[in-house]
Amino acid sequence: MKRLFWLSVGAGAGVYATHRVKRRVERFARSWSPEGVAARAVSSGQSAGDRLRLFAADVRTGMQAREEELREAVRMDQAPPESPGARPRRVLRARYTIIDDEKDGH
Repeated sequence: MKRLFWLSVGAGAGVYATHRVKRRVERFARSWSPEGVAARAVSSGQSAGDRLRLFAADVRTGMQAREEELREAVRMDQAPPESPGARPRRVLRARYTIIDDEKDGH
């Protein structure tokens, strides 16, 4: 009787293991079939596009923040300081370099 019990347990375990391995092999074969590879490529391409859009938005936000910091540091949004009673001076475009008219020849 004992032998019959263990024979049944062994056969049951063998059938169960065979069934599980067969399901895994079928799933693996399905995932590497042309349809499975195409489906994976489409889903990963869509998620890559979403990640790329999020990255670009983060870069734009960081660029704007850094530009504000730099503008504040060099005070580009403000006019250059004027000293009272000074001679007329001119300011070059896009820079705050002050040039005396007498030295410039005008």
